[in-house]
Amino acid sequence: MAFTPVFHSEWIKIRTLRSLLAALATILAVTALFSALASSDSGGDDFDPLFSAFFGVSFGQIAAIAFGTTAVSSEFQGGALRLSLAAVPHRGRWFAAKATAIAVPVLTVGLITGLVTLAVGNAVLGTKADGLSLAEETRGVVGCAVYLTLMALFAAGLTALLRSGVATLSILVPFLLIVSFVVGDMSNNIADLLPDRAGQVVLHETWDGALGPWTGLAVTGLWTAAALAAGAWSVRRRDA
Repeated sequence: MAFTPVFHSEWIKIRTLRSLLAALATILAVTALFSALASSDSGGDDFDPLFSAFFGVSFGQIAAIAFGTTAVSSEFQGGALRLSLAAVPHRGRWFAAKATAIAVPVLTVGLITGLVTLAVGNAVLGTKADGLSLAEETRGVVGCAVYLTLMALFAAGLTALLRSGVATLSILVPFLLIVSFVVGDMSNNIADLLPDRAGQVVLHETWDGALGPWTGLAVTGLWTAAALAAGAWSVRRRDA
């Protein structure tokens, strides 16, 4: 079977599952809300107007991760994966279509989220955001979308490897909300290579670490590629 009809079938699965549509809506709502809250309480010597406007991405990424996790973990319930692989015997092609069906809606919602979040952040910041250039704002919007997409795919690959949505969320959510910050405070520049910290450099106006905005996203992309490769290996080598 060609890739296009496989992708179409996987897209139908996603758009007909209410929990996945809810996760996409939550990405926008949570990101915009927490960005507004952060922007209203901004100030200090280390104030970064761009990161204040996009601060909510740190919380919106949880919804993106939940989207990627649920899209894959649903295949391991009720023998759905056996049916999927019976229709598409080429397991690698099926997994590539699944990953693409995850990436496309998250990237689309991520771009909308970036635009809305920037508008909300600028409105709340007022004159504090006047120093941001169009290039920096564009970088923030595009970086927001790409980062959320990479984290959703990272979660999808890990879920395929672990074959459990609960296990994936139990690992990633505490890591992103707690462990990453603790490690970052104790390990100097080593923590800058973690997937979340590296990818969020693109949301800062200035950054003192070794990675730049796009090299940081590239590091997150490498983490995502490794997770997807591990997930693809699991799908190809293990019984459905």
